[in-house]
Amino acid sequence: MSFNDNVQLDTSQVQSAGGGGGGGAPGGMVVGGGIGGIILLIVCLIFGINPGSITGGGTVPAGTQDQAQSGDGGQLASECKTGADANKDTNCLVVGTVNSVQAFWATELPKYGKRYTPVTTVLYSGQTQSQCGTASNQVGPFYCPLDKKVYIDASFYQILHDQFGSSSGQLAEEYVIAHEYGHHIQDILGLLDRAQQDPQGADSGSVRIELMADCLAGVWANHAATTKDAQGTTFLKPLTQKDIDDALSAAKSVGDDSIQKMSTGQVNPESWTHGSSAARQMWFKQGYRTGDLNSCDTFAASDPETSTS
Repeated sequence: MSFNDNVQLDTSQVQSAGGGGGGGAPGGMVVGGGIGGIILLIVCLIFGINPGSITGGGTVPAGTQDQAQSGDGGQLASECKTGADANKDTNCLVVGTVNSVQAFWATELPKYGKRYTPVTTVLYSGQTQSQCGTASNQVGPFYCPLDKKVYIDASFYQILHDQFGSSSGQLAEEYVIAHEYGHHIQDILGLLDRAQQDPQGADSGSVRIELMADCLAGVWANHAATTKDAQGTTFLKPLTQKDIDDALSAAKSVGDDSIQKMSTGQVNPESWTHGSSAARQMWFKQGYRTGDLNSCDTFAASDPETSTS
C-alpha cells in the first residue's frame, strides 16, 4: 500500500525519543501476558504492552547501547515532508501511517458517540523510557496506556522480516502501527482492563484484546485509501491483493502458535496471550471486510479463535 506522492506529512505527531537508562516499571500487568525468558519476551509480547510492566523491571539486557536521539523531531521534519518520502524511508513511513490512522479515527469514532484523542508515537533507536518501563529494540512496538503513547523502534521491521518471516511489504509495516493505535481506541472505549481477565489461554481476555486490535487495524485498512490529509489529499493509494497478503503475512508471523513452534517446537494454547496465526489473520480480515468498529467485538464471540460471532 503506497502513499500518494503529494500527500503532506505532519511530523508533529511523531517524536524522536530522548535517551534513558533502564528503569523500573510500574508493578502489575497492564495488557497482555508473557512467558519467561528473554527470547520469548521479545517475540510473544510483540504488538502488546511493554514486557517491563510484566516482569517488573523494564531493563534492557546488558550491553544494549542507548542510541535514542534527543530533540524535537527536527530531523524528521526536514526529511519527511510528503508521501514520496514515506514510500522510500521507513521513518517517514511511520510518520505517514500515524497521520493516516489518526486522521481516520478522528472522523470515525464520533460516529460511535466517542471523541478521538490524538496520541504521539515515539520513534527511537536502541532504547528510551516510557511510563510503562523501558522501551527497547528487544521489546518491539507497544502502546503504553499510562502516558498515552505508542513506542516503536523502526529496526523492528527488519526483525519482523528476517527472524519471523513476515513480508516486507508496506502494509505489513503499516499494520503494526494500526494495531498499536487499535489499543489506543480500546483505551478510549474503556476496554483495556479486560485484558487482565484470565490473562493467558486461547479464550482469555488478553487474546480477545489483541485480536480486537487486529480487527481495528483491518477497519483502518478498509478506509485507508479514502482517508485524507488536512489539504484534502488521500494518504494512500487503493489496496491491492498483494497489500492484503502482506498484512496477513505479518499477522501470521506473530501468532502465538507460530512463535511457539519457532521457539520450542511445541504449541501450548494455555500460555497464549495474543492468539493463533489463523485467528489474527481472521480478525484482521473481519475488520477489513466490514470496515465497522462494531464488527470487532471479540468479547461477543463464543470462541475468538474460530468465530467472529
